[in-house]
Amino acid sequence: MQASDRFNINSQLEHLQAKYVGTGHADLNRFEWAVNIQRDSYASYVGHYPILAYFAIAENESIGRERYNFMQGL
Repeated sequence: MQASDRFNINSQLEHLQAKYVGTGHADLNRFEWAVNIQRDSYASYVGHYPILAYFAIAENESIGRERYNFMQGL
């Protein structure tokens, strides 16, 4: 790996980190990263009805209650 390749990879990573919030940045610590992952996961669960229905069935709760619980976790 040459120095130019390393620079190109780092510049691509910086571009992705600036473009997408969930990819983090150099100053992001482990806890903040984990909170971002959890928040994004909960938002995805609420936004995709089949996943929400799956969790509702698995926990024997109503879909509305599951949606509420995930929203409280946000």
